[in-house]
Amino acid sequence: MAFMDDTPQEQMQKERMDRVNSKHRGQSVEDCKKCFKLICCEDEEGGKWCLRARIDMSSDNVTMRDPVLYRQNVLPHHRAGRTTYKAYPTYDLACPIVDSIEGVTHALRTTEYNDRDKQYQWIQETLGLRCVRIHVFARMNFMYTELSKRKLTWFVENGYVTGWDDARFPTIRGVLRRGVDIK
Repeated sequence: MAFMDDTPQEQMQKERMDRVNSKHRGQSVEDCKKCFKLICCEDEEGGKWCLRARIDMSSDNVTMRDPVLYRQNVLPHHRAGRTTYKAYPTYDLACPIVDSIEGVTHALRTTEYNDRDKQYQWIQETLGLRCVRIHVFARMNFMYTELSKRKLTWFVENGYVTGWDDARFPTIRGVLRRGVDIK
């Protein structure tokens, strides 16, 4: 399902484009665990390694060619300022897990993520998570409207709005509460 890889980034990118398997693709579980422990500590050797999904290097979809799932990052966290953790999941790993666990029913994604949809679904299926339905839309720029889930969460957590269904929010629930009729 996954393996640890220390292939330099430029070489890894070239191998993925040329559909060449990594030399570590057949790595044993024991070796994989040992290398994962390296990225979880502040060891310089751990910075060379990353965790990659073992999916399909022959796929026409480049995002399915053994993507990186975890990397070491020893810098203090940008918001918390702590260095408790040394390894972090990539966006491609975190999103399908968080969306499924948090009860998201429909992930609204712009067309720029079309290539990643198959990977998103693969991660949920492989981990046995509830699958989230993906709805694709073309990017649209809203003037003076915040659409970032991370930034909207701040308003909810700090009590500036009643919740995700607040009529002032640019969410489906908020728009429905505002009185927009779907018929």
